[in-house]
Amino acid sequence: MTDIERRKRDHLDIVLSGTAAHSGPAGFDSYMFEHNALPELNLSDIDLSSLFLGKSLKLPYLASSMTGGPDVSEKINLTIAEAAQELGFAMGVGSQRIALANGGSHGLNHSLRRTAPDIPIYSNLGAVQLVSGMGLDEARRAVDTLEADALILHLNPLQEALQEGGDQNFAGIASAIQALCAKLTVPVIVKEVGSGISAKVAGRLIDCGVAAIDVAGAGGTSWAAVEGKRAGEASGQSLGEVFRNWGIPTAHCLIDIRNAYPKVPLIASGGIRHGLDGAKAIRLGASLVGQAAALLPSATKSTDDVIAHVKTWAQALRIACFATGSRDLTHLREAPLRPSSNTAHL
Repeated sequence: MTDIERRKRDHLDIVLSGTAAHSGPAGFDSYMFEHNALPELNLSDIDLSSLFLGKSLKLPYLASSMTGGPDVSEKINLTIAEAAQELGFAMGVGSQRIALANGGSHGLNHSLRRTAPDIPIYSNLGAVQLVSGMGLDEARRAVDTLEADALILHLNPLQEALQEGGDQNFAGIASAIQALCAKLTVPVIVKEVGSGISAKVAGRLIDCGVAAIDVAGAGGTSWAAVEGKRAGEASGQSLGEVFRNWGIPTAHCLIDIRNAYPKVPLIASGGIRHGLDGAKAIRLGASLVGQAAALLPSATKSTDDVIAHVKTWAQALRIACFATGSRDLTHLREAPLRPSSNTAHL
């Protein structure tokens, strides 16, 4: 096992241990829907289908990018793919850097598309790789090997700064993203990994030609804390804790970007605990809602466990629609959302 593969497995183990979460909230508890006591709806008739980047989904749910090294990532990916195909939600894979570098697929190959022929599948590369050895050819290979519908580029400057041996030169990434967007034949999605994307950065990404943004805000897994726990020296462990709660809460990212850029497709991830958080995220501007750490325990067990998890998530979303009188997600986006603290009324 290479150092990179070992690091990925460490990441999986630390996230599963539950010891690397942000202490601060994702921001969704600051809002509450106005209850509708007379919805005039049949709960079973509520439509949760959606359209994202031209692809139809039965649920506005994304199994967000996750990986755990070669010995477990293939099982995780196939398990999620089977569940996604059955329930009709989207799937993102973990970074394909290892597979592209050493030629092993780790399950990131055409078998994933054969397992899930009808759902959106998103490839994944670290954006920093575009200025440290990889480019258009590797991005095309990442997409082609999965027959993917889009490519996710992840931004993780804080994680890289704290990671032993991390890629810490982010100079020139915006230009590299712009060049890639101009030539790649599938849409490019840019996401953070848990520290959020501000409206200002979102604007820069939109100018680069990015098709959608996953805000991936603070409130879920803290990758600063993850890298702190991996650090071999006390100073690295200490720095991980110093920056544990760094970032923009997910709800704040959604509000700020949606207000500044009303038409850009947004994915909400980072601290999404359940379908009610998902409903609030959609009301705040998300087109799609992602989970990674919350889904991971089920993904390491079985397809049935993933299906049960996502069905529970979807039922909470459906009930939120029902109790706000929203027959579908379009109407949910207009449902009154009230502050539960000193928060501006929406």
